[in-house]
Parts: sequence; structure tokens; C-alpha cells
Amino acid sequence: MRKPHEMTVDRALLLYVLSQAEPYGLLSDVKLQQLCFLCELQMFGKGMKGFHFEFVRFAYGAFSRDLDNDLTSLRRKERIENFSPSDQVRDEVIPLLMKGIEGNDTNEKVRDLMQAVITTYGPQDVTAITQSVESVELSTPQQPELKIPIRDIVFHTTLLVPARIEVATEFTLPASHAARLNLAMGY
Repeated sequence: MRKPHEMTVDRALLLYVLSQAEPYGLLSDVKLQQLCFLCELQMFGKGMKGFHFEFVRFAYGAFSRDLDNDLTSLRRKERIENFSPSDQVRDEVIPLLMKGIEGNDTNEKVRDLMQAVITTYGPQDVTAITQSVESVELSTPQQPELKIPIRDIVFHTTLLVPARIEVATEFTLPASHAARLNLAMGY
């Protein structure tokens, strides 16, 4: 279960992904889920945590119920329409988030990694990005030497549980900054 400060970070970073992916054309639920999964996977690979979304194997790759719920909530709060950030997000939320990133080495690395993933996979169509995700090989803590491509993992199997993954650093925001972000996002 995500903590309130983790939800704030997740929603702010989700809006950041949407704003960065927008120039690459139409997004869909599937493509957004795969982009966020790849971002989170890359962060863990570098010993960092940004998102706190749990992902399971779904018919089209990786799926996070938390991400889906945050997306729905942000739509209800009128911070996004379909997959496009509102003017308020562009004018208020993203600049606030950038202020929380600047000068914090870990936050800057998370931002840069997310930009790299979106630059690489954002131009791809849904089929190509899903194939990229399904070719990712994962292992279990019990058998780290055994690597299984996601496409061979049974549907509904848990792929990522951030709370169980140890990392060296994590994306953080001071409480006062997180409170301002929450307000700007409508929470």
C-alpha cells in the first residue's frame, strides 16, 4: 500500500511523463503503462526509486492498478483530459515539480532517466513498445540467476513490488513542497 507522500510523487511524476510523451503523438492506456513500467524498471536498475507503482503481467505487457487509479483521479480533478495535461498542469504543477527536482542529485537523475526512456520509447507504436516490455527478462530473489522474459510469465503474476526492492536513493520532496504540489494537483 502506497503512503500519501508516495502517491504525491507518483502523481507528479505521472504528469511529468504525460507532458514529456505528448510531443510523440497519441498516447493510450497501454502505451502509458509500458512507458511507466520501463521508467520504473530502469530506476531500479540504477538503484533508485521514483515511482511506487506495483505492476503485474497483463495481456499487453505490464499493468499497474495504482497507475490506472491515479490517471482516473487526475482526470476527475481535471488535471488531464484523455492523456493531455491541462494548462494548469503545464503552468503550475510541472514548474513546481521542476523546482523540487533542481539541486537534488537523485531527483535530477530520476528525471534524466525518465527523459531517456521516453525519448527512446515514446516514438514507438503500442505494438513495438509492448514487444520491448515483453522481452525484458526478470528474475526472482530466490533464483537471481534464472531470467524469464515477461512474455513467458503467467498473466496476473506480480512483476514489480517497489516496497520490496531495496535501493540506494529515492526521489524525495520536502513536505512543504509536496503539500503545494498536492494542492496544485487538486488534492
